[in-house]
Amino acid sequence: MSRKTGIDVFSRRAFLRSAATFGAAAVAGPTLAQTALDDILNAPRRGNWDDQFDAEASRTAVTVVSNNPIFGSGSSGYLQQAIVNYQSIVSSGGWPTVNTQQKLEMGVADPAVQQLRQRLIISGDLPPSAGTNGAFDSYVDGAVKRFQARHGLPSDGAVGEYTLKALNVPADVRLGQLQTNLVRLQAMSGDLGRRYVMVNIPAAYIEAVEDGRVASRHTAIVGKIDRQSPVLNSKIYEVILNPYWTAPRSIIQKDIMPLMRKDSTYLSRNSIRLFDGSGAEVSPETVDWNAEKAPNLMFRQDPGKINAMSSTKINFHNEHQVYMHDTPQQGLFNKLMRFESSGCVRVQNVRDLSLWLLKDTPGWSRQQMEATIKSGVNTPIKLAEEVPVFFTYITAWSAKDRVVQFRDDIYQKDGATELALQTGYNQEGGQAVDSDLLPQ
Repeated sequence: MSRKTGIDVFSRRAFLRSAATFGAAAVAGPTLAQTALDDILNAPRRGNWDDQFDAEASRTAVTVVSNNPIFGSGSSGYLQQAIVNYQSIVSSGGWPTVNTQQKLEMGVADPAVQQLRQRLIISGDLPPSAGTNGAFDSYVDGAVKRFQARHGLPSDGAVGEYTLKALNVPADVRLGQLQTNLVRLQAMSGDLGRRYVMVNIPAAYIEAVEDGRVASRHTAIVGKIDRQSPVLNSKIYEVILNPYWTAPRSIIQKDIMPLMRKDSTYLSRNSIRLFDGSGAEVSPETVDWNAEKAPNLMFRQDPGKINAMSSTKINFHNEHQVYMHDTPQQGLFNKLMRFESSGCVRVQNVRDLSLWLLKDTPGWSRQQMEATIKSGVNTPIKLAEEVPVFFTYITAWSAKDRVVQFRDDIYQKDGATELALQTGYNQEGGQAVDSDLLPQ
């Protein structure tokens, strides 16, 4: 699919010349910097930028959170408008790099704050009337919080490592990210159903959508870089309370076998029992854990508080053998990098999502659900009406609120290395098993 960008219309040489002019102005002093900034803000191809970014409203993170779904009506159109605006920014020279070795926060006075103000004004997070002086005041604090919320970062108002990296992704790279995701959004432009669940993998969150509005939004844990959550379309047909957990063959081979070599009590401590093909239980002592291949047995964990899926499993048809589920390790939802699983998706406040899924299934009130979970009895519940579920990979979007959102390209599908800047964590560290398999 071919699209003209600002770089297509304006030559690469003109782009670099414009960018160099802006950079030189920033060094020369506030007056020249403001002149260069005004040139960008007043560019004839810039579009209605203030309306697009709600420049007259509060710059706090609150304005970024809404009940507008990513796949809401008109989402492609809103993203196309964002592309037009970013083309204008790119053709006018982009935004300055924020050069600092220190953390920028409220009360700091530093030349880098001037660059920060310019950067935030150009992206629409700070109103031009705030000026470009070197003081980090409440206006800058609110603008940084808004920027952080738009990029899935903790909205603390301070420019630390991750916020600085996100700020310094070049405008032309962000433009390319918007164009890449427009194609993905257009592929989802059909009727998704009155009620559906959307898992956005790079954002690591879930939307339960009903009648065009987000009924509930849930923080998620998704697949590690080397064990990715798949992109898929399916239908949720079942909620299981107090589920058994059956270990996939890959986890038995890669994770459980090495753990048993180190600690022969691992299975018993974690209430995992072995069964052969006829359903007969097999003693772990009879298994050669040093063998090259795992035994042809079913590894099944009993329901309970330490179960890998804790209280709930949500099933949907798919060839990848993935599902959504609860977790006994709720602290993982507080992490910035929530890419910890082996492909399945852990759901924060999963009981709220389950109750929403079961709203058309008779007999399942909140009280009944809680009583069943408390009983510890394995209870599969078929939904009266299956609910569509979409595992998607969207790293940039703009919904009805017209706030442009970006997320890290965690699986490096967008084609630009700068977009995966925040993935520098130990892929092999943490829990070895998707399941959160328990204390080791």
